[in-house]
Amino acid sequence: MPQQTGKIIILAGLCIVAIGLIWYFLGNKLNWIGRLPGDIRIERENFRFYFPVTTMILVSLIGSVLISLLKRLL
Repeated sequence: MPQQTGKIIILAGLCIVAIGLIWYFLGNKLNWIGRLPGDIRIERENFRFYFPVTTMILVSLIGSVLISLLKRLL
């Protein structure tokens, strides 16, 4: 396995650990995630439909910015 692949795997693991720690310690303060304006939520008696459009766009933008920053640093 090339050395670059190992670095990417380690970096991905560190990112997952960081997200887990943030979620663990700040979970009660992050309840707005998934409830942004533009997120589709339909709840009926026997049916629930949830499609977080705005949240997915926000996560995608943040991920794209982080990946571009990491590419510039590495």
